[in-house]
Amino acid sequence: MAQSSAEKMRQWRGPAILTFGFRPFFFFGAVWAALAMPVWIVMLTGAAELPSRFSPVDWHAHAMLFGYLGAVIAGFLLTAVPNWTGRLPVVGWRLGGLFALWVLGRVAVTVSAALPVWVGIAADLAFPVALAAMILREIVAGKNWRNLMVLALLAVFLLANLLFHLEAVQGGAAAQGAGLRLGLGTALMMIGVIGGRVVPSFTRNWMVRQGATDLPTPPMQRFDKVVLLISIVALFCWVIRPEGAATGVALLVMGVLQVMRLLRWKGLHTGAEALVWVLHAGYGFVPLGALAMGLALLWPEIVLPSGVQHLWMAGALGLMTLAMMTRATLGHSGRELHAGGGTTAIYAALVAAVLARLAAAFWPVLPLYHLSAAFWIAAYAGFALLYGPLLLRARKRG
Repeated sequence: MAQSSAEKMRQWRGPAILTFGFRPFFFFGAVWAALAMPVWIVMLTGAAELPSRFSPVDWHAHAMLFGYLGAVIAGFLLTAVPNWTGRLPVVGWRLGGLFALWVLGRVAVTVSAALPVWVGIAADLAFPVALAAMILREIVAGKNWRNLMVLALLAVFLLANLLFHLEAVQGGAAAQGAGLRLGLGTALMMIGVIGGRVVPSFTRNWMVRQGATDLPTPPMQRFDKVVLLISIVALFCWVIRPEGAATGVALLVMGVLQVMRLLRWKGLHTGAEALVWVLHAGYGFVPLGALAMGLALLWPEIVLPSGVQHLWMAGALGLMTLAMMTRATLGHSGRELHAGGGTTAIYAALVAAVLARLAAAFWPVLPLYHLSAAFWIAAYAGFALLYGPLLLRARKRG
């Protein structure tokens, strides 16, 4: 008789945090996001430095994009892929071993100056390589070919991480290099593909329960595919040529089309439930960042590209992942899909962090960097405190 996911998880007698992929990666990903920020602020002031080959700015960028986001991607995929393929989830010591590789990567990057160059790089890349191998195995075994696109994006994200390392080793400013842009652009396309499925679907489910009739357009229509294709072209232009009018115009076109796509999902009708509207707000930073970056490339004397880039880095990636982590944790823990006051507060803190960081690009003399960091820490430390009990303990049996 075929074994169910629930039966496999119940058979596990070890720590509850290893009963599903989202548990260790969401919890410790949030802890890492909260801890890495004050480390970055201390390094920024010159009060301390890490034994890393990365400069302080490079370490910060890598810690957030490939460290934090890498963990959340793993948690999401290890939870979603069993639903996509109909196969059993990765649990127990296999999951623990994958998580240990993620921890190894964080340590290796932080102390990379004490390691041979290729040892540090290999230690960091071991985690995404192992994750990609697991996902490939599940997709092939489940013959779930439609999700090969997600695996392809994961492979490009891995390549971007390698490129980031190579740029840092060669003495370049990796935080302003092609590796970061490729990683960020790939992450935005993950939001476009995966978010384009779940945002209208989750919104539709909630609106049906509310008795609404003006429902979101179903996901992945022809228009959506055109928008994604144009977004790939625009982001590719930005990766290979991050300056110039042509790239700026391409990003403006992407931004306008992504706004049109988002409006089709009826997010303006979801204000009564933060767990739903936050998905639209998180996705909204994708077109907002594209429009701002396009303007920055056309008029760099008015808008700084490095400043508006955080609309994507902190806004789209930060808020979208926080939204998905809260929703997935509630759903898989058997809790009501409703955002309480604490959850709404951490969403607000993350938005405040993005706005403060954006303002710092225009008024750098004010302590806005520190204010943004404080809101960021509050958002992720708040998630760890609120959702830690759900992630660290076994689900109660009904």
